[in-house]
Amino acid sequence: MSGKVSREELLDTARDVLIQEADAVRALASRLGDDFVRVVEWMVECRGRVVVTGMGKSGAVARKGAATLASTGTPSFYLHPAEGVHGDLGMVTPDDVVIALSYSGETDEILAVLPVLKRLGVVLVAVTGNVRSTLAESADATLDVSVSREACPLNLAPTTSTTTMLALLDALAVAAMRARRFSHEDYALFHPAGSLGRRLLLRVGDLMRTGDRMALCSPGATIQDALFAITRAQAGCVFAVDGEGRFAGLLTDGDIRRLLLRDKGAFDWPVSEALNTHPRHTTPDRLVTEALALMEQPPACGELPVLDEQDRPAGVLNLKDIAKAGIF
Repeated sequence: MSGKVSREELLDTARDVLIQEADAVRALASRLGDDFVRVVEWMVECRGRVVVTGMGKSGAVARKGAATLASTGTPSFYLHPAEGVHGDLGMVTPDDVVIALSYSGETDEILAVLPVLKRLGVVLVAVTGNVRSTLAESADATLDVSVSREACPLNLAPTTSTTTMLALLDALAVAAMRARRFSHEDYALFHPAGSLGRRLLLRVGDLMRTGDRMALCSPGATIQDALFAITRAQAGCVFAVDGEGRFAGLLTDGDIRRLLLRDKGAFDWPVSEALNTHPRHTTPDRLVTEALALMEQPPACGELPVLDEQDRPAGVLNLKDIAKAGIF
């Protein structure tokens, strides 16, 4: 039985793997050329979807590649080649582009689907380490991911080769993004649940409080009435509205507390005596991030009036709701 491997040996092994795989990716970059450009153009012009297929470790890379393509603006899905010959090839249409991953280029399951793909007339792209393989000779374009050896010390387990495949699919996805002029807003559209998606897509109207959660009173109401309205709505401020429903000003619970510290008789004052008639405000169609920037301007505020085109209160944006939505 061999002895325990030292800490230094483990670190040296790990560093060797990373260096070898990094060198293989750099070598791959130098081999890119016209076929790569053609594949990107086919992907961008594709009227169907980009179908990525592979078996075993190449299949795991293909799944990730399809997911990356789909999330960056290229409609895509993964096809398991073994399932393909048992009916799943029905998902492939003549308008699709198929990217087939096989390092040897002779994977039985991949070769089994080639006759059907050819009959359908799809564009076939080979990603392989053997440019003279059956897969490469059957393809409309071949992308060479060959490596000098695997990082596996036995030169058997797919390691360096799958890294180059993965890097190549990422390069295709990013190049297609560039060709499509894929923007931050486009990315957010495909990731609505992510923090970026929320920041770029969420509008004030999606998050503002309305109805009973918005405190309203008339300018002639008393400070006490305003305080009751704030309490009922569990709000931090009250909006004064005139007889036509237009916004007349804002009074916060903090304003009321400060007022009462100065004059305990202020409970009976009309709200109009204490209103902020020109507070910061926003509209329902503004991005929440834009409204948040407005709220953070000194002096910072916890609630922001949301007014419609007729200057009527449409809602109130609350800082706590913004935090719950994960915008920070």
